Parts: sequence; C-alpha cells; structure tokens
Amino acid sequence: MQEITKDHALKVKNYLLGLQENIISMICKYDDNTFYEDKWARKEGGGGVTCILQNGINFDKVGVNFSDISGEQLPKAATNIRPELQGRNYQAMGVSVVCHPKNPHVPTAHLNVRLLIAYSENSPPIWWFGGGFDMTPYYGYEEDAIHWHKTAKEICLPYGEDIYSQYKKNCDDYFYIKHRNEPRGIGGIFFDDLNMWEFEKCFNFIQSVGNGFIKAYEPIIKKRMIESYDEKQKDFQLFRRGRYVEFNLVYDRGTLFGLQSNGRTESILMSMPPLVKWGYNYKIEKGSNEEKLYNIFLVPKEWV
Repeated sequence: MQEITKDHALKVKNYLLGLQENIISMICKYDDNTFYEDKWARKEGGGGVTCILQNGINFDKVGVNFSDISGEQLPKAATNIRPELQGRNYQAMGVSVVCHPKNPHVPTAHLNVRLLIAYSENSPPIWWFGGGFDMTPYYGYEEDAIHWHKTAKEICLPYGEDIYSQYKKNCDDYFYIKHRNEPRGIGGIFFDDLNMWEFEKCFNFIQSVGNGFIKAYEPIIKKRMIESYDEKQKDFQLFRRGRYVEFNLVYDRGTLFGLQSNGRTESILMSMPPLVKWGYNYKIEKGSNEEKLYNIFLVPKEWV
C-alpha cells in the first residue's frame, strides 16, 4: 500500500470543502431559502461545518455536512473487512449530503465520500476511501432511474469494466431494510475499504463520485419540481420517509460510526427528514402509482 502523507490528507480535505460549497450552490439555484452554517469543534479532536437548509421553497430539508475528526479508538463501524484495526488511533474526514424535497415527485438523494486513516506506532498508517450515492424516489420515473444509473456507470467505467456492476450490487445489498424486506430506493453505487489502486487514482475516483452526484441529481430536481401533487401523494411521501429513517437508525454504518465515536449528534442526525409518518398497517391501493413504485422500482433491476 502506498504510504499516505499529510499533504495527501490536506488535498482530500480541500476537495471536500470545495465539494460542500458546490453542492450548496447547486441546491440554492432551486431554493430561495438560505443555508444555516454551523461550525463546530470536537473535544476529542477535529471538527466540521454543518450546513442546513430547512423549510425551503422546494426542499423540506437539505443537509450538507463536512467533518474532519480524529480519535484514539477507531469504532467498529468504520471498516467492514478489517476488524483488527478497531481501537487504533484514527482520522476520518468526509462530506455527507441528504436532500429531502417538498415535492413527492422529486426523489430524496444521498451522497457520502470519505477518507479514513488508521494509525499504529509500529507500522505505517492504513488508509481507505468509501462512499457512493443513492436515490430514493416516492413516485417512479423510468427516465430518471436510467439517467441516475447511467451517470453512475459513466463515473465507474474509466476505472474498470466491472466496477459499476460491483458497486451497484454493493449499493443494492447495503441499502436494504431487512426488517421490512424491501430496498430503501433504487440504489446507485456504494463502496468501502477502497485502496486497491495508488492513492491518486483512488482520490480521483472519489472526486468523480462527488462531482457526479451533482450531474446525476440536478436534472431530476429541475424536471420534477414543477410537477403538481396532492395531499394523498404528500402523505405517501411521508410514509416512505419512515422507511428512510428506519434504515438510517438501525443499519446505516455512517450513523453508527458517528454515534460510536462520540460524534456530534446534531450533525450525525442531519439526515433525518423534518416530517415523517408511521401509519399502522399502511395499505397500498392496487393499480396505483404507489403500488407501481413497489412493483417496478423497489426491486433489484439493471437500469442500464
């Protein structure tokens, strides 16, 4: 493994801060409300900048969070394949984005890109990248799903013929709500423990994913935000948001990492939607667009 230096980490940090600004700028094109910026420090080491838009014109909530933290006990949730690293000193930096639109025809979208470094007194640091993006529609549009996955595939193709299919499967497997026996959405790409290439190539891939999120999501926002909707459709959106919350609190490794590392709870839970409903034994009307979401979109599928 190529040894990581402070300059490497600084380059990643600067990119992540720029990505945070770029995503905020993109969202602000479609919402007149302003982001609240909350700079914070962590007594164990490091800090971050949490930027939140709430009660906007077209978004109920958008969170764009940058963090760069360090600690003495790497949490279990940090790595899926290296349990021996648990308990080491570490540094973790990343950008997390969750967009919860007002209009049920605009899907919720999520992005995360991150770098983790585990330190040891007796050996060089071990580093790896992780992240990806996924989409959670409330009303399915085939052209949107194809565009989303086509963009993901274009990002992956320069790095290998099988990267997209591998990372798409990772995403389908990861964003699955086991206790509901259903996926959270239509997926995208997801990866972890990425250090199989030289550092610069891995870093270039991360940049492609972060920049590609804007390319994948912005046209869908622009197209669907003008669709009309009624109270029934909004109610279904709030019901489906309940599934989103269940996944994040029960399974999401980023949420678990934040809580296990004694992280900043307000920033960790910025992914939670402001409005959500749990109706007991909620029934989907046969032949409806809501049923279409389940039968056509919330199933493993090759979109491109």
